[in-house]
Amino acid sequence: MYILFTGAPGSKWSSVVKNIYWSDDIDHTDYTEERTYYHDADTPGRKHLMHTGAYFDPGMEFSTTRDNWDLPFSGKGKRIIKSHTFAHELVHLKDFHHPIVMVYRNDFECLEWWKLCGEFNITYPNYQHFVNLDLMWEHIQAENKDIMQFIKDNKDKIHKPRDNVDLCRLLEISFPNTKGRIHNYADKGIQVYVYK
Repeated sequence: MYILFTGAPGSKWSSVVKNIYWSDDIDHTDYTEERTYYHDADTPGRKHLMHTGAYFDPGMEFSTTRDNWDLPFSGKGKRIIKSHTFAHELVHLKDFHHPIVMVYRNDFECLEWWKLCGEFNITYPNYQHFVNLDLMWEHIQAENKDIMQFIKDNKDKIHKPRDNVDLCRLLEISFPNTKGRIHNYADKGIQVYVYK
């Protein structure tokens, strides 16, 4: 079973992933030190792990195609497959019948947060596919537009969790007890949607 994730750069989608990732029901074998990124945008002077596990996008070690999804994993449990560019593939991805988690934040806040977190100096995932800030701005707008259009077109199957406890319930996974903390989405200025 897979859980598909998408969000524009700077949408804080990685924090949504991070706050369910350590559930006992999730396969963590895609975690390596090379697939991590720490930053201190929320806590200046104190870096925290923000990006963890494999990302599937152009320019990354794994492409978004279905035949790549299992490559970074070797364990058991639900596998989180995350890609910015899934935002453009949602109509096709729903045919796989896996839950899809979409994170939305307005375009301007996405860009500003992504810049604050390191922009093209972010070491993982690799953002070179986006080329420069002008093109990144266009990508953010296009990804957010496609996410919101999909939500509008599929509203009968869309759920809007309040926090990571609610998200775990929707995804039918246990709350991550050892590293769990409540992650309230409204408090973080983000909107989380689940297609299921």
